[in-house]
Amino acid sequence: MKLLLTSNGIANPSIHGALVDLLGKPIAEANALMIVTGMYPFVGGLGYAWKAITGKSRNSLVELGWKSFGNLELSVLPSLDKDVWQPAVAEADAILVWGGDPLFLAYWMRESGLASAIGPNTVYVGTSAGSMVASTTIGETYREPRRARGDVLSSEQVVFPDGDVATTFVTGRGMGWVDFAMIPHYRANGHLDASEANASVWAGKLPVPTYALDDDSAIKVTDRGAEVVSEGQWKLFTPA
Repeated sequence: MKLLLTSNGIANPSIHGALVDLLGKPIAEANALMIVTGMYPFVGGLGYAWKAITGKSRNSLVELGWKSFGNLELSVLPSLDKDVWQPAVAEADAILVWGGDPLFLAYWMRESGLASAIGPNTVYVGTSAGSMVASTTIGETYREPRRARGDVLSSEQVVFPDGDVATTFVTGRGMGWVDFAMIPHYRANGHLDASEANASVWAGKLPVPTYALDDDSAIKVTDRGAEVVSEGQWKLFTPA
């Protein structure tokens, strides 16, 4: 599997070029499937999922000019015969995974059987939580305590240094496709937990190298390794 792990989608020409390079052909000749399952745990999540599917979200993955496009809902797959959905996965050149709750998303990636059905030549395109799940270990902040659904490794109350951000910090098991973690929306307005100071604390709680990526940055992963693609700001934190 080849991966393009973005903070906020195909946000600029450099990330767009990385996608085309991974596909090995124009987007107009490629088939794509979209996953928005990670949005559902949030209040208003149904509306966010609809916006993502219909191309009304910022940096939409839908309106890139795909040859064909479909919606793949992970939570319904266990109730379907595999011969209904697995051929579509096999034919997909790209699996586009939107954001939301990474622990919930990782749970359904495994529970649905999708993780084992993605082929070696498929391009996995993650956005925010869709990128975070690729790691061996996920770290996520929750402003309000909630029951996390997924493989939770630890949970603790944390007060971050930059601003009044008291959160529950949860670590959980990701898909294990890459040996690093990711903090999306680095230094972005509205994401105080990912400010420069707070991202340092966040990364310090993870046992693997952690990339903090702003919304103009992504990581391109092939069998040759990981490469940052950026027209913005990013930072790599390494464990102590």
